[in-house]
Amino acid sequence: MANRQEKPNVVVFFTDQQRWDTTGVHGNPLNLTPNFDRMAQRGTHLYNAFTPQPVCGPARAVLQTGQYATAVGCWRNGIPLPPDSRTLAHYFGEAGYHTAYIGKWHLADGKGPVASEQRGGYQYWLGANVLEAVSDAYNAIVYDGDNREVKLPGYRVDALTDAAIRYIDAHQNEPFFLFISYLEPHFQNHRDDYPAPEVYKDCYIGRYTPPDLQVLIGNAPQHLGGYYGMVRRLDEALGRLLDALQSLNLSDNTIVVFTTDHGCHFRTRNSEYKRSCHESSIRIPMAIQGPGFDSGGQIRELVSLIDLPPTLLEAAGIPAPPPGQMHGHSFMRLLRGDRKGWPDDVFIQISESQVGRAIRTKRWKYGVTAPDKHGGKYSCSDVYEEEYLYDLQADPYELTNLIGWQSHQEVAARLRERLLRRLAETGEGQAEIRPAPVRKSGQRRVFAEEIDA
Repeated sequence: MANRQEKPNVVVFFTDQQRWDTTGVHGNPLNLTPNFDRMAQRGTHLYNAFTPQPVCGPARAVLQTGQYATAVGCWRNGIPLPPDSRTLAHYFGEAGYHTAYIGKWHLADGKGPVASEQRGGYQYWLGANVLEAVSDAYNAIVYDGDNREVKLPGYRVDALTDAAIRYIDAHQNEPFFLFISYLEPHFQNHRDDYPAPEVYKDCYIGRYTPPDLQVLIGNAPQHLGGYYGMVRRLDEALGRLLDALQSLNLSDNTIVVFTTDHGCHFRTRNSEYKRSCHESSIRIPMAIQGPGFDSGGQIRELVSLIDLPPTLLEAAGIPAPPPGQMHGHSFMRLLRGDRKGWPDDVFIQISESQVGRAIRTKRWKYGVTAPDKHGGKYSCSDVYEEEYLYDLQADPYELTNLIGWQSHQEVAARLRERLLRRLAETGEGQAEIRPAPVRKSGQRRVFAEEIDA
Protein backbone atom coordinates (compact mmCIF):
# COMPACT_ATOMS: atom_id res chain seq x y z
CA MET A 1 0.00 0.00 0.00
CA ALA A 2 2.93 2.36 0.67
CA ASN A 3 3.98 2.18 -2.93
CA ARG A 4 0.49 3.15 -4.04
CA GLN A 5 0.71 6.28 -1.90
CA GLU A 6 4.24 7.26 -2.85
CA LYS A 7 4.26 6.69 -6.61
CA PRO A 8 1.30 7.02 -8.96
CA ASN A 9 0.87 4.25 -11.50
CA VAL A 10 0.83 5.38 -15.13
CA VAL A 11 -1.14 3.86 -18.00
CA VAL A 12 -0.77 5.15 -21.57
CA PHE A 13 -3.77 4.11 -23.68
CA PHE A 14 -2.47 4.64 -27.21
CA THR A 15 -4.59 4.26 -30.35
CA ASP A 16 -3.44 4.42 -33.97
CA GLN A 17 -4.61 6.88 -36.63
CA GLN A 18 -7.50 8.39 -34.67
CA ARG A 19 -8.85 11.78 -35.73
CA TRP A 20 -9.53 14.27 -32.96
CA ASP A 21 -13.06 14.85 -34.25
CA THR A 22 -14.13 11.28 -33.56
CA THR A 23 -14.73 12.40 -29.96
CA GLY A 24 -17.85 13.92 -28.49
CA VAL A 25 -15.91 16.72 -26.78
CA HIS A 26 -14.77 17.78 -30.24
CA GLY A 27 -18.26 17.80 -31.68
CA ASN A 28 -18.79 14.33 -33.13
CA PRO A 29 -22.56 13.72 -32.77
CA LEU A 30 -22.51 9.89 -32.80
CA ASN A 31 -21.68 9.30 -29.11
CA LEU A 32 -18.70 7.15 -30.05
CA THR A 33 -16.54 8.12 -27.07
CA PRO A 34 -18.55 8.53 -23.84
CA ASN A 35 -15.65 7.21 -21.73
CA PHE A 36 -13.08 9.51 -23.31
CA ASP A 37 -15.48 12.43 -23.02
CA ARG A 38 -16.06 11.70 -19.33
CA MET A 39 -12.32 11.35 -18.79
CA ALA A 40 -11.74 14.72 -20.48
CA GLN A 41 -14.35 16.30 -18.23
CA ARG A 42 -13.13 14.64 -15.02
CA GLY A 43 -9.45 15.18 -15.72
CA THR A 44 -7.56 17.43 -18.10
CA HIS A 45 -8.53 17.84 -21.74
CA LEU A 46 -5.75 18.99 -24.06
CA TYR A 47 -8.09 20.60 -26.56
CA ASN A 48 -5.42 21.60 -29.09
CA ALA A 49 -3.13 18.56 -29.20
CA PHE A 50 -0.97 17.64 -32.20
CA THR A 51 1.51 15.05 -33.38
CA PRO A 52 4.94 16.25 -34.51
CA GLN A 53 5.19 13.34 -36.99
CA PRO A 54 2.05 11.99 -38.74
CA VAL A 55 3.59 8.55 -39.36
CA CYS A 56 3.39 5.45 -37.13
CA GLY A 57 7.04 4.68 -36.37
CA PRO A 58 8.37 8.24 -36.13
CA ALA A 59 5.49 9.32 -33.86
CA ARG A 60 6.23 6.40 -31.56
CA ALA A 61 9.92 7.28 -31.49
CA VAL A 62 8.99 10.81 -30.43
CA LEU A 63 6.70 9.60 -27.66
CA GLN A 64 9.15 7.04 -26.29
CA THR A 65 12.15 9.38 -26.23
CA GLY A 66 10.79 12.92 -26.04
CA GLN A 67 12.95 13.91 -29.03
CA TYR A 68 12.01 14.90 -32.56
CA ALA A 69 12.14 12.00 -34.98
CA THR A 70 15.06 13.42 -36.97
CA ALA A 71 17.07 13.72 -33.75
CA VAL A 72 16.28 10.14 -32.69
CA GLY A 73 17.02 8.87 -36.20
CA CYS A 74 13.61 7.22 -36.72
CA TRP A 75 12.32 9.71 -39.29
CA ARG A 76 10.39 7.15 -41.37
CA ASN A 77 8.85 3.73 -40.82
CA GLY A 78 11.24 0.79 -40.81
CA ILE A 79 14.10 2.42 -38.89
CA PRO A 80 14.68 0.66 -35.53
CA LEU A 81 15.03 2.71 -32.39
CA PRO A 82 18.78 3.15 -31.77
CA PRO A 83 19.93 0.84 -28.94
CA ASP A 84 21.33 3.71 -26.90
CA SER A 85 18.01 5.61 -26.90
CA ARG A 86 16.64 6.64 -23.52
CA THR A 87 12.94 5.78 -23.41
CA LEU A 88 10.12 6.26 -20.95
CA ALA A 89 10.73 2.67 -19.84
CA HIS A 90 14.27 3.57 -18.77
CA TYR A 91 13.21 6.64 -16.81
CA PHE A 92 10.34 4.88 -15.04
CA GLY A 93 12.30 1.68 -14.50
CA GLU A 94 15.16 3.54 -12.84
CA ALA A 95 12.62 5.26 -10.58
CA GLY A 96 11.43 1.92 -9.21
CA TYR A 97 8.51 1.22 -11.55
CA HIS A 98 7.74 -2.09 -13.18
CA THR A 99 7.40 -1.31 -16.90
CA ALA A 100 5.23 -3.11 -19.45
CA TYR A 101 4.46 -2.85 -23.13
CA ILE A 102 1.44 -4.49 -24.80
CA GLY A 103 0.54 -4.24 -28.49
CA LYS A 104 2.05 -2.52 -31.52
CA TRP A 105 5.69 -1.35 -31.28
CA HIS A 106 6.81 -0.39 -34.82
CA LEU A 107 10.33 0.55 -33.69
CA ALA A 108 12.27 -2.63 -34.45
CA ASP A 109 13.36 -4.87 -37.32
CA GLY A 110 10.90 -7.26 -38.93
CA LYS A 111 7.14 -7.54 -38.56
CA GLY A 112 6.42 -9.90 -35.67
CA PRO A 113 8.74 -10.80 -32.78
CA VAL A 114 10.90 -8.04 -31.34
CA ALA A 115 14.38 -8.90 -30.05
CA SER A 116 14.82 -8.08 -26.37
CA GLU A 117 17.48 -5.47 -27.13
CA GLN A 118 15.03 -3.62 -29.41
CA ARG A 119 12.19 -3.32 -26.88
CA GLY A 120 13.20 0.07 -25.52
CA GLY A 121 13.97 -1.22 -22.03
CA TYR A 122 10.48 -2.51 -21.15
CA GLN A 123 10.51 -5.34 -18.62
CA TYR A 124 7.20 -7.05 -19.42
CA TRP A 125 6.51 -7.63 -23.10
CA LEU A 126 3.50 -8.85 -25.07
CA GLY A 127 3.48 -7.34 -28.54
CA ALA A 128 4.46 -7.35 -32.17
CA ASN A 129 6.51 -4.92 -34.18
CA VAL A 130 4.06 -4.34 -37.05
CA LEU A 131 0.86 -5.65 -35.52
CA GLU A 132 -1.19 -5.15 -38.68
CA ALA A 133 1.16 -7.47 -40.57
CA VAL A 134 0.87 -10.46 -38.22
CA SER A 135 -2.71 -10.17 -36.95
CA ASP A 136 -6.25 -9.35 -38.00
CA ALA A 137 -9.40 -8.08 -36.35
CA TYR A 138 -10.38 -11.53 -35.08
CA ASN A 139 -6.93 -13.09 -35.16
CA ALA A 140 -4.90 -11.26 -32.50
CA ILE A 141 -1.33 -12.56 -32.71
CA VAL A 142 1.39 -11.16 -30.43
CA TYR A 143 4.67 -12.44 -28.97
CA ASP A 144 5.64 -12.79 -25.33
CA GLY A 145 8.91 -11.96 -23.60
CA ASP A 146 10.49 -15.15 -24.94
CA ASN A 147 9.24 -14.35 -28.47
CA ARG A 148 6.76 -17.20 -28.42
CA GLU A 149 3.67 -16.64 -30.54
CA VAL A 150 0.54 -15.98 -28.50
CA LYS A 151 -2.95 -15.97 -29.99
CA LEU A 152 -5.28 -13.90 -27.82
CA PRO A 153 -9.04 -14.63 -27.96
CA GLY A 154 -11.58 -12.04 -29.06
CA TYR A 155 -11.71 -8.97 -31.24
CA ARG A 156 -8.19 -7.50 -31.30
CA VAL A 157 -9.06 -4.43 -29.21
CA ASP A 158 -10.67 -6.61 -26.55
CA ALA A 159 -7.84 -9.15 -26.63
CA LEU A 160 -5.20 -6.51 -25.87
CA THR A 161 -7.41 -4.90 -23.23
CA ASP A 162 -7.86 -8.25 -21.50
CA ALA A 163 -4.07 -8.66 -21.46
CA ALA A 164 -3.64 -5.18 -19.99
CA ILE A 165 -6.18 -5.84 -17.23
CA ARG A 166 -4.46 -9.14 -16.38
CA TYR A 167 -1.16 -7.29 -16.13
CA ILE A 168 -2.62 -4.59 -13.85
CA ASP A 169 -4.20 -7.21 -11.60
CA ALA A 170 -0.88 -9.05 -11.29
CA HIS A 171 1.10 -5.88 -10.47
CA GLN A 172 -1.37 -3.91 -8.38
CA ASN A 173 0.87 -3.93 -5.32
CA GLU A 174 3.85 -2.25 -6.98
CA PRO A 175 4.10 0.98 -9.00
CA PHE A 176 3.79 0.23 -12.70
CA PHE A 177 4.15 2.05 -16.00
CA LEU A 178 1.98 0.33 -18.62
CA PHE A 179 1.97 1.31 -22.28
CA ILE A 180 -0.87 -0.35 -24.21
CA SER A 181 -0.65 0.30 -27.95
CA TYR A 182 -3.62 -0.61 -30.12
CA LEU A 183 -3.71 -0.89 -33.90
CA GLU A 184 -7.28 0.37 -34.22
CA PRO A 185 -8.65 2.50 -35.81
CA HIS A 186 -5.80 2.00 -38.33
CA PHE A 187 -6.76 0.10 -41.48
CA GLN A 188 -5.97 -3.58 -42.01
CA ASN A 189 -3.16 -3.33 -44.56
CA HIS A 190 -3.45 -6.48 -46.60
CA ARG A 191 -7.01 -5.73 -47.72
CA ASP A 192 -7.27 -1.94 -47.20
CA ASP A 193 -10.21 -2.22 -44.85
CA TYR A 194 -11.32 -0.80 -41.51
CA PRO A 195 -12.77 -3.92 -39.85
CA ALA A 196 -15.08 -2.90 -37.03
CA PRO A 197 -16.38 -5.51 -34.59
CA GLU A 198 -19.32 -7.37 -36.09
CA VAL A 199 -21.89 -5.63 -33.91
CA TYR A 200 -20.86 -2.23 -35.29
CA LYS A 201 -20.05 -3.27 -38.84
CA ASP A 202 -22.99 -1.43 -40.41
CA CYS A 203 -24.02 0.92 -37.59
CA TYR A 204 -22.28 4.10 -38.74
CA ILE A 205 -22.41 3.97 -42.52
CA GLY A 206 -23.59 7.33 -43.85
CA ARG A 207 -24.29 8.72 -40.37
CA TYR A 208 -21.86 11.65 -40.08
CA THR A 209 -19.07 12.98 -42.28
CA PRO A 210 -16.69 15.71 -41.07
CA PRO A 211 -16.73 18.88 -43.21
CA ASP A 212 -13.31 18.33 -44.80
CA LEU A 213 -14.36 14.86 -46.01
CA GLN A 214 -17.71 16.18 -47.24
CA VAL A 215 -15.81 18.41 -49.66
CA LEU A 216 -12.71 16.37 -50.47
CA ILE A 217 -14.39 12.91 -50.10
CA GLY A 218 -11.40 10.60 -50.73
CA ASN A 219 -12.47 7.08 -49.77
CA ALA A 220 -14.43 8.18 -46.71
CA PRO A 221 -17.76 6.82 -48.06
CA GLN A 222 -16.18 3.37 -48.23
CA HIS A 223 -14.36 3.34 -44.90
CA LEU A 224 -15.71 5.94 -42.46
CA GLY A 225 -18.44 3.64 -41.09
CA GLY A 226 -15.98 0.89 -40.17
CA TYR A 227 -13.54 3.45 -38.79
CA TYR A 228 -16.21 4.79 -36.44
CA GLY A 229 -17.07 1.27 -35.29
CA MET A 230 -13.43 0.71 -34.36
CA VAL A 231 -13.37 4.01 -32.44
CA ARG A 232 -16.42 3.01 -30.45
CA ARG A 233 -14.91 -0.34 -29.44
CA LEU A 234 -11.70 1.42 -28.39
CA ASP A 235 -13.72 3.70 -26.15
CA GLU A 236 -15.47 0.70 -24.64
CA ALA A 237 -12.03 -0.78 -23.96
CA LEU A 238 -11.02 2.43 -22.22
CA GLY A 239 -14.12 2.11 -20.05
CA ARG A 240 -13.28 -1.49 -19.17
CA LEU A 241 -9.75 -0.53 -18.20
CA LEU A 242 -10.99 2.33 -16.02
CA ASP A 243 -13.51 -0.02 -14.42
CA ALA A 244 -10.71 -2.49 -13.66
CA LEU A 245 -8.68 0.23 -11.95
CA GLN A 246 -11.71 1.23 -9.89
CA SER A 247 -12.44 -2.35 -8.85
CA LEU A 248 -8.83 -2.74 -7.64
CA ASN A 249 -8.95 0.58 -5.74
CA LEU A 250 -6.27 2.00 -8.03
CA SER A 251 -8.23 4.82 -9.69
CA ASP A 252 -7.14 7.56 -7.30
CA ASN A 253 -3.46 6.68 -7.67
CA THR A 254 -3.24 5.95 -11.39
CA ILE A 255 -2.55 8.48 -14.13
CA VAL A 256 -4.32 7.41 -17.33
CA VAL A 257 -3.43 9.05 -20.64
CA PHE A 258 -5.51 8.63 -23.79
CA THR A 259 -3.98 9.75 -27.07
CA THR A 260 -2.93 8.55 -30.51
CA ASP A 261 0.00 8.77 -32.93
CA HIS A 262 -1.69 10.76 -35.73
CA GLY A 263 -4.97 11.28 -37.54
CA CYS A 264 -6.43 10.15 -40.86
CA HIS A 265 -7.30 12.10 -44.00
CA PHE A 266 -8.85 9.20 -45.95
CA ARG A 267 -6.78 9.74 -49.09
CA THR A 268 -7.84 13.33 -49.55
CA ARG A 269 -4.40 14.96 -49.21
CA ASN A 270 -2.21 12.34 -50.90
CA SER A 271 -2.47 8.74 -52.05
CA GLU A 272 -2.85 7.19 -48.58
CA TYR A 273 -4.11 8.01 -45.09
CA LYS A 274 -1.77 10.17 -42.99
CA ARG A 275 1.72 11.42 -44.08
CA SER A 276 0.49 14.98 -44.43
CA CYS A 277 0.81 18.10 -42.30
CA HIS A 278 -2.88 18.98 -42.64
CA GLU A 279 -5.16 19.10 -39.60
CA SER A 280 -6.81 15.79 -40.43
CA SER A 281 -3.41 14.11 -40.04
CA ILE A 282 -1.80 16.06 -37.21
CA ARG A 283 -4.55 17.01 -34.77
CA ILE A 284 -5.16 14.31 -32.18
CA PRO A 285 -7.37 13.59 -29.15
CA MET A 286 -5.63 13.79 -25.76
CA ALA A 287 -6.95 13.63 -22.22
CA ILE A 288 -5.39 12.69 -18.88
CA GLN A 289 -6.91 11.82 -15.52
CA GLY A 290 -5.47 10.87 -12.15
CA PRO A 291 -3.17 12.52 -9.60
CA GLY A 292 -2.20 15.99 -10.74
CA PHE A 293 -4.71 16.01 -13.60
CA ASP A 294 -8.15 15.57 -12.03
CA SER A 295 -10.29 18.71 -12.35
CA GLY A 296 -7.64 20.22 -14.62
CA GLY A 297 -10.28 21.49 -17.03
CA GLN A 298 -9.77 22.24 -20.68
CA ILE A 299 -6.32 23.45 -21.70
CA ARG A 300 -6.50 25.54 -24.88
CA GLU A 301 -2.76 26.13 -25.36
CA LEU A 302 -1.15 24.23 -28.24
CA VAL A 303 0.54 21.05 -27.05
CA SER A 304 2.40 18.34 -28.93
CA LEU A 305 2.90 14.63 -28.42
CA ILE A 306 6.53 15.55 -27.77
CA ASP A 307 5.41 17.36 -24.60
CA LEU A 308 3.91 14.21 -23.08
CA PRO A 309 7.15 12.45 -21.94
CA PRO A 310 8.40 15.33 -19.74
CA THR A 311 4.85 15.83 -18.47
CA LEU A 312 4.53 12.21 -17.32
CA LEU A 313 7.94 12.30 -15.66
CA GLU A 314 7.05 15.43 -13.71
CA ALA A 315 3.64 14.03 -12.75
CA ALA A 316 5.31 10.89 -11.39
CA GLY A 317 7.91 12.90 -9.46
CA ILE A 318 10.78 11.67 -11.61
CA PRO A 319 13.59 14.23 -12.11
CA ALA A 320 13.68 15.87 -15.51
CA PRO A 321 16.45 14.71 -17.84
CA PRO A 322 19.38 17.04 -18.59
CA PRO A 323 18.64 19.99 -20.93
CA GLY A 324 18.48 18.92 -24.55
CA GLN A 325 17.72 15.29 -23.81
CA MET A 326 14.02 15.95 -24.35
CA HIS A 327 12.73 18.57 -26.78
CA GLY A 328 9.24 19.00 -25.36
CA HIS A 329 7.95 20.91 -22.34
CA SER A 330 5.97 19.57 -19.41
CA PHE A 331 2.49 21.05 -19.52
CA MET A 332 1.99 20.46 -15.79
CA ARG A 333 2.67 24.16 -15.36
CA LEU A 334 -0.31 25.00 -17.55
CA LEU A 335 -2.48 23.22 -14.98
CA ARG A 336 -0.99 25.48 -12.33
CA GLY A 337 -1.91 28.55 -14.38
CA ASP A 338 1.65 29.32 -15.43
CA ARG A 339 1.31 30.14 -19.13
CA LYS A 340 4.14 32.65 -19.43
CA GLY A 341 6.54 31.67 -22.20
CA TRP A 342 4.58 28.61 -23.33
CA PRO A 343 5.25 28.03 -27.07
CA ASP A 344 2.52 29.53 -29.25
CA ASP A 345 3.14 27.15 -32.14
CA VAL A 346 3.81 23.47 -32.81
CA PHE A 347 6.37 22.09 -35.24
CA ILE A 348 5.62 19.18 -37.58
CA GLN A 349 8.05 17.06 -39.60
CA ILE A 350 7.26 14.66 -42.44
CA SER A 351 9.89 12.64 -44.30
CA GLU A 352 7.97 9.86 -46.08
CA SER A 353 5.41 11.00 -48.66
CA GLN A 354 7.53 14.13 -48.98
CA VAL A 355 10.29 15.90 -47.10
CA GLY A 356 8.12 18.61 -45.64
CA ARG A 357 7.89 20.80 -42.58
CA ALA A 358 5.09 22.87 -41.11
CA ILE A 359 4.34 25.19 -38.26
CA ARG A 360 0.92 25.57 -36.71
CA THR A 361 -0.13 28.54 -34.59
CA LYS A 362 -3.56 29.17 -33.11
CA ARG A 363 -4.62 30.84 -36.34
CA TRP A 364 -2.21 29.85 -39.11
CA LYS A 365 -0.80 26.75 -40.78
CA TYR A 366 2.33 27.26 -42.87
CA GLY A 367 4.01 24.40 -44.73
CA VAL A 368 7.01 23.87 -46.98
CA THR A 369 8.35 21.00 -49.06
CA ALA A 370 11.79 20.04 -50.38
CA PRO A 371 11.76 20.25 -54.19
CA ASP A 372 14.66 17.87 -54.81
CA LYS A 373 14.40 15.41 -51.90
CA HIS A 374 12.24 12.31 -52.19
CA GLY A 375 10.22 11.20 -49.19
CA GLY A 376 11.54 8.07 -47.52
CA LYS A 377 15.11 8.62 -48.75
CA TYR A 378 16.03 11.83 -46.94
CA SER A 379 15.25 12.93 -43.40
CA CYS A 380 15.52 16.65 -44.08
CA SER A 381 16.72 19.21 -46.61
CA ASP A 382 18.71 22.43 -46.75
CA VAL A 383 16.28 23.93 -49.29
CA TYR A 384 12.49 24.09 -49.08
CA GLU A 385 9.78 25.79 -51.09
CA GLU A 386 6.58 27.24 -49.68
CA GLU A 387 3.69 24.83 -50.25
CA TYR A 388 0.64 26.11 -48.36
CA LEU A 389 -0.72 28.71 -45.99
CA TYR A 390 -4.12 28.35 -44.31
CA ASP A 391 -6.05 30.79 -42.18
CA LEU A 392 -7.54 28.33 -39.69
CA GLN A 393 -9.80 30.98 -38.22
CA ALA A 394 -11.63 31.48 -41.52
CA ASP A 395 -10.84 28.09 -43.05
CA PRO A 396 -10.53 25.42 -40.32
CA TYR A 397 -10.71 22.57 -42.83
CA GLU A 398 -7.87 23.91 -45.00
CA LEU A 399 -9.73 24.19 -48.27
CA THR A 400 -8.24 27.49 -49.51
CA ASN A 401 -4.48 27.67 -49.93
CA LEU A 402 -3.33 31.28 -49.43
CA ILE A 403 0.35 30.76 -50.19
CA GLY A 404 1.70 33.37 -52.56
CA TRP A 405 -1.35 35.63 -52.19
CA GLN A 406 -0.35 39.26 -52.31
CA SER A 407 -2.58 40.02 -49.33
CA HIS A 408 -0.74 37.46 -47.15
CA GLN A 409 2.90 38.19 -47.92
CA GLU A 410 3.59 39.57 -44.45
CA VAL A 411 1.96 36.56 -42.79
CA ALA A 412 4.08 34.17 -44.83
CA ALA A 413 7.25 36.11 -44.07
CA ARG A 414 6.61 36.02 -40.32
CA LEU A 415 5.84 32.31 -40.35
CA ARG A 416 8.86 31.63 -42.57
CA GLU A 417 11.08 33.15 -39.90
CA ARG A 418 9.41 31.08 -37.21
CA LEU A 419 9.84 27.85 -39.14
CA LEU A 420 13.50 28.56 -39.86
CA ARG A 421 14.07 29.05 -36.12
CA ARG A 422 12.35 25.76 -35.40
CA LEU A 423 14.52 23.93 -37.93
CA ALA A 424 17.63 25.29 -36.24
CA GLU A 425 16.38 24.54 -32.72
CA THR A 426 15.67 20.89 -33.53
CA GLY A 427 19.13 20.27 -34.94
CA GLU A 428 18.30 20.31 -38.63
CA GLY A 429 20.73 23.15 -39.21
CA GLN A 430 20.43 26.24 -41.35
CA ALA A 431 18.03 25.97 -44.26
CA GLU A 432 16.64 28.14 -47.04
CA ILE A 433 12.94 28.56 -47.67
CA ARG A 434 12.13 29.88 -51.12
CA PRO A 435 9.01 32.08 -51.17
CA ALA A 436 6.16 31.10 -53.47
CA PRO A 437 5.52 33.26 -56.54
CA VAL A 438 3.33 36.25 -55.70
CA ARG A 439 -0.21 36.16 -57.07
CA LYS A 440 -3.10 38.57 -56.84
CA SER A 441 -5.69 37.59 -54.29
CA GLY A 442 -8.51 40.08 -54.46
CA GLN A 443 -8.46 40.30 -50.66
CA ARG A 444 -7.39 43.15 -48.42
CA ARG A 445 -3.94 42.96 -46.92
CA VAL A 446 -3.66 41.13 -43.60
CA PHE A 447 -2.19 43.46 -41.01
CA ALA A 448 0.58 42.76 -38.55
CA GLU A 449 -1.71 42.72 -35.50
CA GLU A 450 -3.70 39.88 -37.07
CA ILE A 451 -0.70 37.69 -37.80
CA ASP A 452 0.06 36.69 -34.22
CA ALA A 453 -3.57 36.29 -33.22
